[in-house]
Amino acid sequence: MRDEHRISYVPLDSMDEAMRQEMHRCAREGTPRPESSAVRAHAPNAFWAFADSWKALFYGGVCDHAVKELCRVYISRTVKCEFCGNQRSVRAAAAGLSEQQYDELLNFESAPKYDERQRAALSYAEAIAWRLDTDDAFWERLHRHFSEAELVELGCFIALTFGQQSWIRLLGIDHHEYLAGTSASMAPGFESAESAAASKTDDGYWAG
Repeated sequence: MRDEHRISYVPLDSMDEAMRQEMHRCAREGTPRPESSAVRAHAPNAFWAFADSWKALFYGGVCDHAVKELCRVYISRTVKCEFCGNQRSVRAAAAGLSEQQYDELLNFESAPKYDERQRAALSYAEAIAWRLDTDDAFWERLHRHFSEAELVELGCFIALTFGQQSWIRLLGIDHHEYLAGTSASMAPGFESAESAAASKTDDGYWAG
C-alpha cells in the first residue's frame, strides 16, 4: 500500500460476511474494482448505497449497458480519474463495444466510431459534466434516441459516475493494491501492476 492514500483501505477481516462477499465479487468481476470499495467500507451505509445503486443503474435498468459504459469512461476522461478510466466493462465488450471506441470519447461528435444513439448519450454526459446550456435541439436529439425512462436512468447514472469519479480522483488509490492478483475488468495494458506502470509511461497514455 502506498503512503499517499488520503483515506485508507478497510482490512477484509474488519468487514462483515456480506461486505467480504461483495469485495471478492469486485476482485473477481470488477467495475468497480476492490480498492474504491475498500475505501467506502469505512462507512457501511455508503458502501451499500453505492454498491446497490451501481448494480441497479449500471448493470440493471432499461438503457443498454454499452451506452452507459461509454458514458462512464467519458466521465473518467473528463475528470481524469485514472482509477476508473483504466477499467472496462466485460459485459459491454461481450455486447460488441470495442477497445477502439474508447479512444476518441472526448471527440465523440466527429469520430466515426460512434453511432447516432451513442453520440446523443455522450452529448448528455458532456452537458451534465460541463454544465452546458442546452436548447430545444439538444432535447429533441435525446428524445429521438431515448425514451423518458432511459433518459432518467442514464441521467442518474451519469450523475452518480461524475460525483464518484470526481471524489475517487482525490484519493490516491490505484489498481492491484487490494485483493491483488486478478485482472478482472482491467483495460488492455493494465492487467498487472507492472504492465500498468509501463502503460502509464507511454506517450499516448490518455491521462498523460
